[in-house]
Amino acid sequence: MTLTPAELTSAVSGGIGTSPQRPDGNLKVRGEFAYASDLWHEDMIWGSTLRSPHPYARITSVDITEALKVPGVYAVLTHSDVPGRNLYGLEHKDQPVLAVDVVRYQGEPIALVGADHPETALRAMKKIVVTYDVLEPVVDMETAAEDTPLHPGGNLVRHVPIRRGSQDITADVVVTGRYEVGMQDQAFLGPESGLAVPATDGSVDLYIATQWLHVDRDQIAAALGLPQEQVRLTLSGVGGAFGGREDLSMQVHACLLALHTGKPVKMVYNREESFYGHVHRHPAVLYYEHGADHTGKLVYIRTRMYLDGGAYASSTPAVVANAATLGVGPYEVDNVTIDAYGLYTNNPPCGAMRGFGAVQAGFAYESQMDKLAEALGMSPVDVRIRNAMTEGSVMPTGQVVDSPAPVAQLLKLVQDKPLPAGSLTDIRELPGGVSNTTHGEGVIRGVGYAVGIKNICFSEGYDDYSTARVRVSMVNGSLAAAVHTAACEVGQGLVTIMQQIVRTELGIELVTVLPMDTTIGNGGSTSASRQTYVTGGAVKAACALVRSRLDGRTDIGDEVIDETTEWRHRATEALDPVTGQGNAHVQYGFAAHRAVVDVDVDLGLVRVVSLDCAQDVGKALNPQAVVGQIQGGSAQGLGLAVMEEIQTSGGKVRNPSFTDYLIPTVLDMPPMSIDVLELADPHAPYGIRGVGEPPTISSTPAIVAAIRAATGLALTRVPVRPEHLTGT
Repeated sequence: MTLTPAELTSAVSGGIGTSPQRPDGNLKVRGEFAYASDLWHEDMIWGSTLRSPHPYARITSVDITEALKVPGVYAVLTHSDVPGRNLYGLEHKDQPVLAVDVVRYQGEPIALVGADHPETALRAMKKIVVTYDVLEPVVDMETAAEDTPLHPGGNLVRHVPIRRGSQDITADVVVTGRYEVGMQDQAFLGPESGLAVPATDGSVDLYIATQWLHVDRDQIAAALGLPQEQVRLTLSGVGGAFGGREDLSMQVHACLLALHTGKPVKMVYNREESFYGHVHRHPAVLYYEHGADHTGKLVYIRTRMYLDGGAYASSTPAVVANAATLGVGPYEVDNVTIDAYGLYTNNPPCGAMRGFGAVQAGFAYESQMDKLAEALGMSPVDVRIRNAMTEGSVMPTGQVVDSPAPVAQLLKLVQDKPLPAGSLTDIRELPGGVSNTTHGEGVIRGVGYAVGIKNICFSEGYDDYSTARVRVSMVNGSLAAAVHTAACEVGQGLVTIMQQIVRTELGIELVTVLPMDTTIGNGGSTSASRQTYVTGGAVKAACALVRSRLDGRTDIGDEVIDETTEWRHRATEALDPVTGQGNAHVQYGFAAHRAVVDVDVDLGLVRVVSLDCAQDVGKALNPQAVVGQIQGGSAQGLGLAVMEEIQTSGGKVRNPSFTDYLIPTVLDMPPMSIDVLELADPHAPYGIRGVGEPPTISSTPAIVAAIRAATGLALTRVPVRPEHLTGT
């Protein structure tokens, strides 16, 4: 029997456009899913890391003598035990595996202990004696470029200038502002963890919670002094990521201990160590000037941005480029002057986090649009629609937006939603909730709007691709498929999407997702809202090769049809280093929010009453997952708006715990009415558009705009704290 491709697609359920059950869903709901922290191996030992208590200091000596004497200790390692390159990094190899003669941030790893029990490792770690010459830390991002150089090339990581149109044009109406964004943490619930297992031939297997298997492998192999093929990585259960697992944490450390001791080594960070052990969202200071004519049409935008990269570069160069290229928002403006700077300081290292540079810029440019609306006597929505980008608009980089850009439509959708009713009878619905701080007295309601833009996939000429293998065989008399990639499932639902694509392309119901590992080619990072686009494209392409060999057959006997392919999106290009011009991005995503808040102006407490969203996703491959991504991104935007911040003083972290670093709970999240537009991008597989990041960008400024509307306060910093609202 033979079927045509169209008949194959319609012959099964669970294809694209539906919301099938996640293969890992039941296990997670029942608490039976194995996360990386659950890994176990016979005869394994435990690893622990000694970290610097100082943000900036010279190491004058390290004495491990007493630590080695602790019963049950198998190894104590320092930088001299790193057999290969003692430097790693995503874009610049500037971060030591173990510190040599200087520490540049509080929490920098100095020594490792391997022991028969985690408590033994901790006891031994306390016996390591490190003497320091403490130095004055560099902590101000605005002056860091002229401060003590923390690295040989100075403290400027990257400067991205963008120049378009006239640089000295004037306008009838001008508004200016200085804005600050605090340091946000990814706050994933699963701490950094993994298991390294040495082999008799000197190679090593690492089972790890990460976002990018191959880049991890390459950095680990260089540090271990091993060929890449002798370092094998397999993805373990990941308890959230949001950018915080794109850099190395304990990967090299576990492998070092395993190879040194000849034993499997497990490492699991506690929550405090997790705050020190991964990068965070860049704090930022942003200066903006918007000029418009009397009709509200933008004439020019000028901005100067500073992003604090902390002690090491991580992905700061790319974050700075995103902040710059997306720095005017989803608006048409002919004259643009942008200078974005990423700086080294002795603050905690910062790197990838959901929104990746666009979040910082978005808070500032949306605050400016509200200020401009007030100056013009226009509504916040009208001034945005007056300047809204459309398909064919030109970015500040000169790139033409060549797919749908429904900015005005998204704004109108959220504006037209019914407003929530007020309630002064149920204290759970008031600021302060069941703490019973108010029964409605001193509570004022405000409404705010915001819209944001985010690039999708990697940019600036990066060779962004993914590899997929699809294998088809007969199982119990029916065709069955297996799909294998190295693309990391970190909770976003890629395991479901790959199954849906195979079902759609091959008409095969039974689809197994094989473990993600480095035995197949690179899948790229699970970041930049790229995996459904790029790995989805690779799976689709591999299916096309398989389908051509199936030739419509539904019975292939003992034959196994196996195809592996790489898939790339269309090329991008580097920015001009002087003008910032260039087709730097693959695709743009857009989302708009309307926030309604109640503010207790006496106590400075805020309750977000509703947070409605409209977003264009191109094509909803899995509608339920799309809505979940929009809800999740909005929750993180809410956190940045009113509660989430890693607070530092003199480079030291003051709140490395979920007691003092607050994240939204289910009681903080309001109802969300969500409109999902499906305006296909003709350049993308199935017309899709990345979903995960855009809602994080517009949710924060919408909430702050609503608080401003309620209070009349300027509110130029996030998160908004109670003292910002009460003046205390």
